[in-house]
Amino acid sequence: MQAAGEIVGRALVAVRDAAVPGATTQDLNDVAHEVITSAGAVPSFLGYEGFPASVCASVNEVIVHGIPSRERVLSEGDLVSIDCGAILDGWHGDSALTFGVGKLSEEWEKLNVATSEVLEAGIAAMVPGARLTDISHALEQATRAAELRHDIELGIVDGYGGHGIGREMHMEPFLANEGKPGKGPVIQEGSVLAIEPMLILGGEWGSDELDDGWPWSPPTASPPPTGSTPWRPPPRGRAFSRRGRSIRRFPPEAPARRSLPVRRSRAEGPSSSPATPAEYHRG
Repeated sequence: MQAAGEIVGRALVAVRDAAVPGATTQDLNDVAHEVITSAGAVPSFLGYEGFPASVCASVNEVIVHGIPSRERVLSEGDLVSIDCGAILDGWHGDSALTFGVGKLSEEWEKLNVATSEVLEAGIAAMVPGARLTDISHALEQATRAAELRHDIELGIVDGYGGHGIGREMHMEPFLANEGKPGKGPVIQEGSVLAIEPMLILGGEWGSDELDDGWPWSPPTASPPPTGSTPWRPPPRGRAFSRRGRSIRRFPPEAPARRSLPVRRSRAEGPSSSPATPAEYHRG
């Protein structure tokens, strides 16, 4: 699985290098597809639940599952998230990388840096003996700390998070990006979780499914109900950043568990960990 993750990492770096003003998201998809297949791997997203591409390419306000297109031309200052997966010898690598096309505005750069810091806090919390939601709580606390450190208002995207990964791309358990500590499976040495913090600039927002049935984006047409966070439109529609990584902590000798369908995006940042099935103990 480490080899599969390394292929995904190379694909993401190649895509980032190809993301220049005037390129299309389909161009980025083609770059990733070539890197994956030339390494002898199979793009795990292509055909997954009907998805028509080898990567998800989500630009600006699109949160996840953006479908690459010749019509989506990149511009200077765009915030791009590329989500990518590969299968090698039956093992899955699954990662994503969020970056700017050229120079990001100061606000968007703060958002991206903050999300990376939140990811590192989640990784640090994934230690043997911890509970699953200890990671969730660490992600939430790090988000609030990042707001103060960078003087920005951040929202955690509701309903999305990380997951186990191994012989299947999405396996138990689902890992929320916020929550109370001390609940869920006890983390043991060996296997893998994809840790996937996802943050919105400007406070808490909901999300809408677009017409093609895949991408999700923050709603912009109307304010939230009275008494909730004061509403303001996302500046220039750019309001989202994701980071994540597959992290090994579970026993390598453990047998695979059956996966459950969950709604979530995939890990961000090049996968760097050897992988084993997501087996865990409930206490």
